[in-house]
Amino acid sequence: MEFTSHPCNVGYKEAMAVPVYKGRFGQAQAERLLWRAGFGPRPGEAKRLAAKGLRGAVHSLTRPAQQILVGPAPVDDKQRPIAPGDAFGHDHLWFLDRMVRSTAPLVERMTLVWHDWFATSNQGVGSQPLMLAQNELFRRYALGSFSELLLDVTKDPAMLVWLNGNQNTNRSPNENYARELMELFTIGADRPGGYTETDVREQARALTGWRGQKKDDTGQTFVYDTRLHDSGSKSVFGRTGNFDWQDTCRLCLSHPLHASFVVRKLWSYFVPTAPGATTAAALERLYRANFQVRPVVEAILEHPDLYRGPRMVKPPSVYAAGLLRARGLGIDTIAWTRLGDAAGQRLFYPPNVAGWDETRWLDTATFRGRWYLAATALRPALDRPDAAPANPAKLVSRAIAYWGAPSVSPPTRTVLARFAADALKEAQAPDVENALRQLVAVSPDLQTC
Repeated sequence: MEFTSHPCNVGYKEAMAVPVYKGRFGQAQAERLLWRAGFGPRPGEAKRLAAKGLRGAVHSLTRPAQQILVGPAPVDDKQRPIAPGDAFGHDHLWFLDRMVRSTAPLVERMTLVWHDWFATSNQGVGSQPLMLAQNELFRRYALGSFSELLLDVTKDPAMLVWLNGNQNTNRSPNENYARELMELFTIGADRPGGYTETDVREQARALTGWRGQKKDDTGQTFVYDTRLHDSGSKSVFGRTGNFDWQDTCRLCLSHPLHASFVVRKLWSYFVPTAPGATTAAALERLYRANFQVRPVVEAILEHPDLYRGPRMVKPPSVYAAGLLRARGLGIDTIAWTRLGDAAGQRLFYPPNVAGWDETRWLDTATFRGRWYLAATALRPALDRPDAAPANPAKLVSRAIAYWGAPSVSPPTRTVLARFAADALKEAQAPDVENALRQLVAVSPDLQTC
């Protein structure tokens, strides 16, 4: 038998139909897990993770010890500490640094997932402190309760500003958050049996009452003012009552299409193909047990599709953080902000409320940004390798080892060796090795996982 039932601490019966990968769990599989559920391995980490077996490896990521940041603190180009609360671009550096140095990479990866799921941009918020506070909110609920996360996001100051919740009053209801709450956060658009325009209007009425007040020089705080709340009866999803902002969340959580939306969207961050009907149904039952994210993510990370399915393109921030982790380097230049933008992912600046378009991670524009991300990670070693051998195969092996010896396919090795052989006719071995390091980093094997 290739599949077995999925014993999980929460909802064992509900998880019984979720398949579990029973194939070989070696270094290649551990590498994929570390990239899909984090930011890639540090040197030797994939081998150590593989020794734990699938269940032990997954649980080491989903149930980590207290998170700490290991390595040098981030600095700017002048070696000054970064100032994420006010300096331009330093918010991006701050989040990227956590991806690089965290001992709990899945927590940071889920923080990135929620940042994309509840996409909020400083372009509209206009306050780095509020954006950073929202980021900490996502981190706090990384693998916790989706229902509690939703309640806190709904009253989060950055979200209130971003989707005009602070301008939603009984005299002038604003529908922005009500619409996105259902379309992008909890139910999904254009689904039979989903929500109607009437539901949007009624949810907007229920969400009225929040207003901002000046706190201090660091930004705004928000209060719930009952005088601004519409206390009349509302009808949402066929139910009627004097609903308020908390009720809007609970109504969405109890919607028949909510569990399927959450499961499929969570799945898409880890596996590029849609789940089978049996898997999806089992994951939905697991989620509905208590709206907990951890058991669902654990089941996804142990699923055969994650290990047997096609490769995924790494998001730019994941790719950049992985290069730095592989090299044991830290953040020491603000260039990472500009390059993240060029590669298609400036943290704290998703393009719109729907988040980033993952179909655009690799195109003719964003690939150039990825090339320079790799070149910047390579920059500290451009003093030319010592005693580089004038042997194509050895140069290729050394270039791969430079990035922590990741798994590289035979076709990629063949192309790299051919390049090395041709380049050695015109250039010295140390320069060829540096070029190979760049080519390894931008190869399909390292761009995808």
